Amino acid sequence: MAKKKTPALNTSSTADIAFLLLCYFLMTTTMGSQLGLSRRLPPMPDKDAKVEDQKVNRRNIIIVRINSADRLFAGTEPVDVSQLKDKIKEFLTNPANDPNLPEKEVQEIEGLGKYAASGSDSYAVSKGVISLQNDRGTSYRAYLQVQNELVKAVNELRDEFSVSTFGKQFAQLDEEQQGIVKKAVPQNISEAEPKDVGKRRR
Repeated sequence: MAKKKTPALNTSSTADIAFLLLCYFLMTTTMGSQLGLSRRLPPMPDKDAKVEDQKVNRRNIIIVRINSADRLFAGTEPVDVSQLKDKIKEFLTNPANDPNLPEKEVQEIEGLGKYAASGSDSYAVSKGVISLQNDRGTSYRAYLQVQNELVKAVNELRDEFSVSTFGKQFAQLDEEQQGIVKKAVPQNISEAEPKDVGKRRR
C-alpha cells in the first residue's frame, strides 16, 4: 500500500507579508529624537564697546556650583537641591529690592499693554543671570537634578506672571502671549566648562 504524502505548506508569500509589515512599521513609527536643554545665550558684544561696559555687574550673577562630591553651592552658601528653586526665584525677583540681588531694567515689551492692568508696555525685567558650574567628577544624576530645579524656578515665575497678566498658566497661552512672558521673565542660564578641582598646579 502506497504511503500518503503530507502536503507541504505554501510559504512563497510569507516573505512578501513580512516585507509589507516591515514597511508599515517603518512608516508609522516615530523615532525618538535627542533633545538638548534649551538655553538663551547672551548676544555678542559690540566690537566698539569698551571692556568696562561689557562686564556684568556682580550683583546680577549667582554662581551655582556642584563639586566632585555632588555638594551644591548657591553663591557661597551650601544648599540642598530641594532649596535651590526657591533661592533662585528670590534671586531673580528681588522682591525687597536688596542691593545685593539683581537690578531690574524697565523694558518696552510689545503687546503687553493689551493685557496688563496698567495698559502699559513697560515692565521691570530682572537682569539676573544664573551661572552653572560643575566639576568633572560631578555625577550626571546630580547635574540633571540641579538643571531641573533651575528650569523649574524660571517656569514657576513664568506661570505666576502668566496668571497675573492673562489669567491662565503659561502652557495655556497662545504663541504671542508666550512670547510676551518670555521677554518679561527671561531664562538666562549660562554654563561654564566643567573643571577638575581635584588637580592642583605644583
